[in-house]
Amino acid sequence: MTAYDPLCPPCLADPPARDDDIPWHANRAGLILDLDGTLIREHQPIEGAAALLDAYRGRFVIVSNNSTHTARQLARRLCAMGLPVRARDLVLAGEQMVQYLCASHAGARVLMRASPALQRQAATRGCRLVARDADVVALALDKAFDYAALAAVAHEVARGARLVVSNIDLSHPGPDGRIVPETGALLRAVQGCTGVPPWHVVGKPEPAMFREGLRRLGGTAAATLVVGDNPDTDAAGAVRAGLQYVLVGSSPLAAAATPAQLLASDCAARSRLA
Repeated sequence: MTAYDPLCPPCLADPPARDDDIPWHANRAGLILDLDGTLIREHQPIEGAAALLDAYRGRFVIVSNNSTHTARQLARRLCAMGLPVRARDLVLAGEQMVQYLCASHAGARVLMRASPALQRQAATRGCRLVARDADVVALALDKAFDYAALAAVAHEVARGARLVVSNIDLSHPGPDGRIVPETGALLRAVQGCTGVPPWHVVGKPEPAMFREGLRRLGGTAAATLVVGDNPDTDAAGAVRAGLQYVLVGSSPLAAAATPAQLLASDCAARSRLA
């Protein structure tokens, strides 16, 4: 890309090389979309989110650090908001953590601090969940996390259990500018007690979830764009996965404030190229 594209701002690191000068609007076959802060703020869709999903129907996947819901739960919730999303369109950090535990720690004793839905899913898939003497501590967004939970997790980690974390976000944006605490805030508390870093982080900015999103799209990196709002997770993770990205929201690197503005710019660019 030889000229600055307002919908493809400078990356946190060198962006993936392009072998042509065609702007992304002309050949972008699919989108990998963030959720919180990009399409919704808690229970409210962001302006233009439904239109963006409709414009890319069948050509998008949502890759989210959500570690509370299963894909089926979240798809129902999003559909109730007017966002046409299927369970198979969702790659979620919580579910990916369960998959990682089953694949990489089969038979291990797992102390899991997570939502009831994720705990049920883990148990159904064969994870051996325990309350003490764990081989692995799995930490996701647990809204029931309290002092007793912190003490139990810190003890297991300090005695040598491997700490697996769904995601490291400290927060995500809620309605009216409210801050919604995330898994990373719980992780900070555990690390404050133990000084032990995570053994494995599942979610963004790690590239594995982006690669899973690309696999589900069945596309190529060159024809896929990541749309998110967080430079530290969406942008940095896209670069690590070899993908180009565009940011929306209030970040200094954001190309548009809302999906509506991004889609309007996309449509205008396509009209110019037609």
